[in-house]
Amino acid sequence: MARGSSWALDLLRPLASRMPSVRRPDREVPFDHRALYTGLSVSVFMVCSHLPLYGVRYDAMGADPLYWLRSILSSNRGTLMELGVGPVVTAGTLFQLASTSGLLRFDHNVREDRYLADGARKVLALVIALGEAAAHVLLGMYGPHVGALNGVLIVLQLVSATAVVVYLDDVLEKGYGLKGSSSAISLFSAANTCGKVFWQAFSPVTVNTGRGPEFEGVVLAVAHRALTRTSSARAVVATLLRRHLPNATNLAATFLVLLAAVYLEGVQMLVPLTSRDRRGRRGTFPIKLLYTSTMPIVLYTAVVSALYLVSQLLHYSRLGGTLLVRLLGVWAEASHAAVSVGGLAYYVTPPASFAGDPVHALVYVALMLASCALLAQGWVVASESSARDVARRIADQRMGLPGRRDGATYAELRRYIPMAAALGGLCVGALTIFADMTGVIGTDTGIMLAATAVYNLVKSVEKEDKDLERR
Repeated sequence: MARGSSWALDLLRPLASRMPSVRRPDREVPFDHRALYTGLSVSVFMVCSHLPLYGVRYDAMGADPLYWLRSILSSNRGTLMELGVGPVVTAGTLFQLASTSGLLRFDHNVREDRYLADGARKVLALVIALGEAAAHVLLGMYGPHVGALNGVLIVLQLVSATAVVVYLDDVLEKGYGLKGSSSAISLFSAANTCGKVFWQAFSPVTVNTGRGPEFEGVVLAVAHRALTRTSSARAVVATLLRRHLPNATNLAATFLVLLAAVYLEGVQMLVPLTSRDRRGRRGTFPIKLLYTSTMPIVLYTAVVSALYLVSQLLHYSRLGGTLLVRLLGVWAEASHAAVSVGGLAYYVTPPASFAGDPVHALVYVALMLASCALLAQGWVVASESSARDVARRIADQRMGLPGRRDGATYAELRRYIPMAAALGGLCVGALTIFADMTGVIGTDTGIMLAATAVYNLVKSVEKEDKDLERR
């Protein structure tokens, strides 16, 4: 260990040093191999997302407290991926914040420190998974009479599934995945969301809506109505605009949000740079409009998730009638989920109709926009991507603004990076609100994460093709 390492990292050393790790390749992995590993990783995750948990009685399961967060967590209830990527994302965020604050200190240049930090992050993810899995069982999410043996088996299954996610992420992060998909988390979220969109568009399952059986998939339902001789034009329009199943408006809104997210992801300005040592060597530093990408809405959803869990736990406890608990949230049982009907939890939940409850809508919009802008500013500091951090890295590479002093680089970046972070956070929040208003398939956050992941993946493949052509 390096001398500057922290006591917290030393505390995790007995477990972290024994955690298996994927070894980085000695040379660059060929593109076709990386594409294969990426596809296999996504396939393993999707298979686990449809394997049911052993020991669970699905008819005894109550309302789903995480119904609104399933898309961003890439989780499916009652399957091995019940927890989804939640423990891995939470562990990574906590580790990043602890490292930035100085609670965890390690030297990136020392191999032992890097391995220990990597192992500590995995240990933290598994500990979080263990706590969440135990809470799911103890709080009765799988029914009141699970039994001790089944409860232990469920916990072991969920922790094992989280271990699979941890090591799939490790495989892609260590250089075996496509370069635009350095994190398995974004890929899994994109695959989960795209799968839901495809299913809602082309699902062959039939549902009786009162007008006879209809396909759940809107595309198949409209095609079936249009090709049926007994169906009139009015019946086709009614199928397009049906309310209780996915309709054409939901599908169009989904693609509109995807296109808007892709467009915003591509908006950027380039800061010109030149070498201080080599004459003629030039470069650029891109400052994207979405400088923090979709992290503001991810962090916002994580905070709302924690609020939901704490609020529901207190609401259904003996303290349920106290003023503080009611201020946090009041909950009611619905057919498929617990629904907030009062308190802070109610106002951070998207309203069912923006015109039906204008006060709820205004408070929700204000909280969403303000939170995304502030969280974007905070993430810039936590992720060490502030103007000062970027200027220091540029100076370490002996680069700077053409014809300007070294200190001018920081001044120039300080003009644009804070503004880009705040404006990007507002854009992400506004697009999320639009998605809520139009009723996209899946969730607003899931659609935006999918758009960002697919965009970066396509750009990575294009870059790989250009590099191969040059060779």
